[in-house]
Amino acid sequence: MLKTVIVGASGYTGAELTRMVHQHPSLELVGLYVSANSADAGKPISDLHGWLKGQVDAPLQPLKDVSEVGKKADVVLLATAHEVSHDIAPLFLEQQCTVMDLSGAFRVKGDNFYPDYYGFEHQHGEWLDKAVYGLAEWNEAEIAQADLVAVPGCYPTASQLALKPLIEAGLLDGKQWPVINAVSGVSGAGRKASMANSFCEVSLNAYGIFSHRHQPEISAHLGQDVIFTPHLGNFKRGILATITAKLADGVTEAQVSEALENAYGDTPLVRALGVNQSAKLQSVQQTGYCDIGWSVQGQHVILTSAIDNLLKGAASQAMQCINIRFGFSPLTAIV
Repeated sequence: MLKTVIVGASGYTGAELTRMVHQHPSLELVGLYVSANSADAGKPISDLHGWLKGQVDAPLQPLKDVSEVGKKADVVLLATAHEVSHDIAPLFLEQQCTVMDLSGAFRVKGDNFYPDYYGFEHQHGEWLDKAVYGLAEWNEAEIAQADLVAVPGCYPTASQLALKPLIEAGLLDGKQWPVINAVSGVSGAGRKASMANSFCEVSLNAYGIFSHRHQPEISAHLGQDVIFTPHLGNFKRGILATITAKLADGVTEAQVSEALENAYGDTPLVRALGVNQSAKLQSVQQTGYCDIGWSVQGQHVILTSAIDNLLKGAASQAMQCINIRFGFSPLTAIV
């Protein structure tokens, strides 16, 4: 049994991680942690997330000494703020822990990326270089050897899974940037209350126009510039990305279908729905699946990609990476 710790366990993603670790036959949950000054410290996690009652009633402990916690853990899941992961992931790694970081702290290698998009100077260039990007369906060999996995963001997961097969097959006109319009439920903003994500205040609006940190993450890992516009919708969970791209000269609908079906025909958690099919949120909410549909007209393709932002966009993708890293069956604790 691998002794497993979750830091940032009080949030929505932390609760989903707690459930999956508890259900995993090869993982032992040995600690749920929150920041030392958190108002949730000392409370049973099931008091915050009632659906865990009777499954996991362990208390949320204040994280005071990272090294001491690391000594009792084999695997550490960080569902923490970007700056927090940046500071504590290396400390856990020093204790020989395998770290799955769900923040953006180790996702992108690039000059000025962290000052420009995250507001801090990255101090751990060595670990940034060693970190493996945890897009599970595409980086399996690297994840299997990694000590530090940077689990992708939710918008980047939905967007890249749809576009990557076409880019890898050379089917897109690289001079015309794909246009990604994606809508997320309000759970993507976390549990902390604010007017911006209060359910009664949310309508349907674009935000982070030309400035959202997930745009450079998507571009960096696709090797293709994109236009990315996120939207906040008045529903709890899920992401639907609608992507318009120009095909290279002479590319046919059959080639598009072949690329997507070949990419995901043997993958258990990405479902290529087929041509003239459209992905729907209701089909993926509360699951670890990504559904992808596509339609071709002339020289353009429109792809739709749907995931649960808390699962395939965060917690269940982290669990996929654990399963890959340690050689467990790929769907263990996910479905």
